[in-house]
Amino acid sequence: MTRMLESHVLGHWRGFEGEGRPLPDATTGAEVARIPLSGPDFGEVLGYARQVGGPALRALGFHQRAAILKDLGKFLRGHLDEFHALSTRTGATKRDSTVDVDGGIGVLFVYGGKGARELPERGLLADGGPEQVGKNGTFAVQHVYTPLTGAAVEINAFNFPVWGMLEKFAPAFLAGVPSVVKPASQTAYLTELVVRRIVESGLLPEGALQLVCAPPGDLADHLTGQDLLSVTGSAATAAALRAHPVVAGNAVRFTAEADSLNCSVLGPDARPGTPEFDLYVGQLVTEMTVKAGQKCTAIRRALVPRAVIEDVIGAVTAKLAEIHVGDPADDSVHMGPLASLSQRDEVRRALKTLTGEAQLVHGNPDAFGLSGANAENGGFLPPLLLRADPDARAPHAVEAFGPVSTVLPYDGPAHAVELAARGAGSLAGSVVSHDAAFVSAVGGGLAPWHGRLLLLNRDNAGESTGHGSPLPHTVHGGPGRAGGGEELGGIRAVLHHMQRTALQGSPEVLRAVVSP
Repeated sequence: MTRMLESHVLGHWRGFEGEGRPLPDATTGAEVARIPLSGPDFGEVLGYARQVGGPALRALGFHQRAAILKDLGKFLRGHLDEFHALSTRTGATKRDSTVDVDGGIGVLFVYGGKGARELPERGLLADGGPEQVGKNGTFAVQHVYTPLTGAAVEINAFNFPVWGMLEKFAPAFLAGVPSVVKPASQTAYLTELVVRRIVESGLLPEGALQLVCAPPGDLADHLTGQDLLSVTGSAATAAALRAHPVVAGNAVRFTAEADSLNCSVLGPDARPGTPEFDLYVGQLVTEMTVKAGQKCTAIRRALVPRAVIEDVIGAVTAKLAEIHVGDPADDSVHMGPLASLSQRDEVRRALKTLTGEAQLVHGNPDAFGLSGANAENGGFLPPLLLRADPDARAPHAVEAFGPVSTVLPYDGPAHAVELAARGAGSLAGSVVSHDAAFVSAVGGGLAPWHGRLLLLNRDNAGESTGHGSPLPHTVHGGPGRAGGGEELGGIRAVLHHMQRTALQGSPEVLRAVVSP
């Protein structure tokens, strides 16, 4: 029988009895591994994090923890070939694996660097300077940050089994808070491999990282007000956990990154033949095809001036016609399968709802060519481009989490902002224009509805990392439908794992407490 995945808890690797659930290769359907149907005692897991991992981390200074993150990044880079090989079985092409695996390791380096440059070597982290309260200068207030004494419970999604783990782990570790990672079952075998190498490195203090490859069980029942719960996944899962009586009753710090109908707005100045028009088309095609569109930041709604909608559709469909779909291990393939047959079926159901109000202008989910793969065994779909009237309801309400995007026309800046807002909150948006006045008008209107905005034009395109790339430096999260959470954003993410406290006393005592 295929190997059963194990959990790394209480300081060692542990398996669980039973046949487990098969985890198929996204391309061939062959069984890669199995995941147990039962898990550890979550009370013990969290207790170990609080009693062993937390004290060990807090015994180190910020700079020591930052140095460990850098060393860990270097160590994991030595295993890239191994990680990429297994990543292929999730349906990822080489480009997809670079985004997930290399991108995740890159987060370790960024937080290692930021910790060394932007945080004190040891002691408490001051929030601003002291403020004198008394007239004679003998009484003042100083705000400080200290790490929470609980655990950071991190529930991750299937689409980024490496980046999704490391982008949550790095800021928690730098803050001095141990992590308990619960990966999505479908691609947990890749997360498990990376954690095995992390454990083998011997770089982390005992209890700083635990991995649970099993159902979540009663995990939420054991959370306290010193713990954090961060969730990447569906809006339904996030809502259920947010309303959990223990989470709500103990005021557990909660952040969610959920569904998102991200949009990209083309400026009226970006006519065919301009650099911005070409940038817009290329960006849309990239966001539809990287990770087979399974990105929470992918462009789901392409908002374009009514006068150029035919030009945009023509240019995008021409580029999509060049995309080869098939076995992600084949270097000639541009887009692999979705992560599973069930995920493909989910996208098909969403597509059926969308096509009730939108016209499919490129791609046929029932008939398409494949390179080196069998459509019956893998979660394959071609890139699917739709066109809809802006007043259609479905494109602003239904997310097809795959290679699907809808082009909608707008009439003027105010209309573009109104359409974007119908998505009810998004992780990422972009405005592609060289007209500063248009960008100012639309960007200001979009900002309240988005966690991140890319303002793209010919001047910054050479260094731009693209619409769908949440950098460690930028906030990742969004309001409303997107979950209302916030991750990354540089040191901001570190502070999420810390308590801000106002200290009041004499200036001398405050200085002694902050920098002992």
